[in-house]
Amino acid sequence: MNRINQKLQEDKKLLSIYFTAGYPNLDDTASIIQDLEKSGVDMIEIGLPFSDPLADGPTIQASSTTALKNGMTTEKLFEQIKDIRKSVSIPLIIMGYFNPVLQYGVEDFCKKCQEIGIDGLILPDLPVNVYAEEYKAIFEKYGLINVFLITPQTSDERIRYIDSVSDGFIYMVSSTSTTGAKSGFGLEQSDYFKRIATMNLNNPQIVGFGISNNETFTQATQYAKGAIIGSAFIKHLTNEGIDRLDRFVNEII
Repeated sequence: MNRINQKLQEDKKLLSIYFTAGYPNLDDTASIIQDLEKSGVDMIEIGLPFSDPLADGPTIQASSTTALKNGMTTEKLFEQIKDIRKSVSIPLIIMGYFNPVLQYGVEDFCKKCQEIGIDGLILPDLPVNVYAEEYKAIFEKYGLINVFLITPQTSDERIRYIDSVSDGFIYMVSSTSTTGAKSGFGLEQSDYFKRIATMNLNNPQIVGFGISNNETFTQATQYAKGAIIGSAFIKHLTNEGIDRLDRFVNEII
């Protein structure tokens, strides 16, 4: 069974952390992954930096720009984490844009992910129907789960289609804005969380965008299986460096 599915079966609310590979320094990637697992994080999303990150807010955009300047590439990331499964057992997901995957070659990319122990991909700009028709068989061949995003504006019909194509969790974007920390969720988000919960989807949901502290983590997971923190963690890396990542995690959970 895929590590993501195993983790989703655990009787707890899950915390997933996103960070940009190659940030703050080029060679920090593996140590950040290892330290996050030691700190009690349930899943990790490794951001593959891209030059035109349309869905990302200013914090993650800036980290991507720095990572690219540091020399991060797809090949470099694979080299950095080729032995990561010797020390890390939690699910690892690569999150990025489809263009670098296409440039690498979709099947070659998926094969490499399987070789080094990546469990899934999040590619926000890969349309679900294109995935289902052209790439699903390749992902499944290499044991990879592809995670799709929904927003408050996604129709029930499309959500159910995404649910039918998915085999892991659904990334529930909390708002239609770009990524970034929020001080709390309003009534609109709460109603959205409730609406999705009442749909009784086959795949559990994990909430992303706007999670930054214990309050927003608790709000987001009231109706969902877990929550994803990205921008707030990037800010922590910017301000504090890669030491004592447990302090950040302990303030969330």
